[in-house]
Amino acid sequence: MTSFAELGLSPKLLKALEKTTLKDPTPIQVQAIPHIMKGRDLMGLAQTGTGKTAAFGLPLLHRLLDIGHPPGPRNVRALILAPTRELVTQISDNLTIFTKGTPVKVLTVVGGASLNRQAMALARGADVLVATPGRLIDLLERGDVSLQATGYLVLDEADHMLDMGFIHALRKIAKHIPLKRQTLLFSATMPKDIEEIAGTYLRDPVRVQVAPPGKPAEKIVQGVHFIPNGDKAKLLEDYLKKHPGEQALVFGRTKHGSEKLSKLLAQWGFKVGSIHGNKSQNQRDRTLTEFRNGELDVLVATDVAARGIDIPGVRHVYNYDLPNVPENYVHRIGRTARAGAEGNAVAFCAPAEMGELQAIEKVLKKQIPVIGGAPWAADIVAAAPKPGQNRGQRPGARPGSQGKPQGGRPEHKNQAPKPQPRPGAKPARPMGGGQSPTRPGQGHGQGHGQGQGGKPRRQGNRQPA
Repeated sequence: MTSFAELGLSPKLLKALEKTTLKDPTPIQVQAIPHIMKGRDLMGLAQTGTGKTAAFGLPLLHRLLDIGHPPGPRNVRALILAPTRELVTQISDNLTIFTKGTPVKVLTVVGGASLNRQAMALARGADVLVATPGRLIDLLERGDVSLQATGYLVLDEADHMLDMGFIHALRKIAKHIPLKRQTLLFSATMPKDIEEIAGTYLRDPVRVQVAPPGKPAEKIVQGVHFIPNGDKAKLLEDYLKKHPGEQALVFGRTKHGSEKLSKLLAQWGFKVGSIHGNKSQNQRDRTLTEFRNGELDVLVATDVAARGIDIPGVRHVYNYDLPNVPENYVHRIGRTARAGAEGNAVAFCAPAEMGELQAIEKVLKKQIPVIGGAPWAADIVAAAPKPGQNRGQRPGARPGSQGKPQGGRPEHKNQAPKPQPRPGAKPARPMGGGQSPTRPGQGHGQGHGQGQGGKPRRQGNRQPA
């Protein structure tokens, strides 16, 4: 087992590490740190929860301490870019811990906070600036910060930065940084766009990888539950009640839908919070702190808001709505099974989401085991309203149900169907809590969304919450 001392880190950093929970380096840290300390450009392929921040942060801080000269006014020695405010805050918090007892100054700039206050903080310069691209450009255009002396550039979660449309912002920022620099790029997936970015901004990079691109952590037990949109909220309630006291992260597709679902779960007695783009930075920070401290059992989030959530206690991830970008599924479920722990990830799949499910499985290069319902028949999928249609329905509403169970879903008895693998799929491992048998007669093309005799049941005006 390689130790941090054997990696050659500065004694000041080793002393700071003694006061953290980091005892032994993770595989990505063992692979990346020596190359970064030698000044090589690097491309790192790793999922969230593998120790990426320390993998680039520790050797970066080592080099800054080794060189030793302070930044000038408004100058930045090292720049770290990340796609969301939450991820920027997480990175900055970790680096601040690592720099305890050192003269290294770490600053953070994100949208949603006072621009003038950030400009004042930058007036004396920073050794490390952690930023979202949009806010950094605001400061650059005002002349509040200079990157002319920046010798290190880190792009974290680069794939998600591109998904969010930051490619033009990255190009604009890169023009302000000297060509003679060390550039590090970290990504969970490696689409063609990332390869092009690496080819443009990295010089002869070393490539390190701890898991194949798009592959989730091994200790995440995955499953898919086929369920009509109108029944998703009650099914989520079933799952949450099966695991009392265990923290869960629920992903919705839209800001409005996530907020409605959060309020519905609160009405049902759950300690729940939500984070999405309509929340202020203070609201998001407060909710994350409450979730991290165990004051909340459930956190409902959108993809953008959830980036950077690093909470070891998250045991369950529920994909209430499947993501439009298949790679986001990998990022979502990576919020559980952190730091070697085990976790469960359940995907709820409505008829209109079969295309998203197939795209996700293409990225994973395998089928997700079925743990409830049965794959939707082609005619049911064709007749289903697409995501975004029939807006205005509340989460959990069951049009035309008149109190009857919809689509073959079991009565609300705090139970879920037993795993039912698709042809060629590996059997699912149990997700705990015990599961009841599936409804008799369910098979391929039957189950949720069909009545007796396999005839399609009308879906009504269902939509994702």
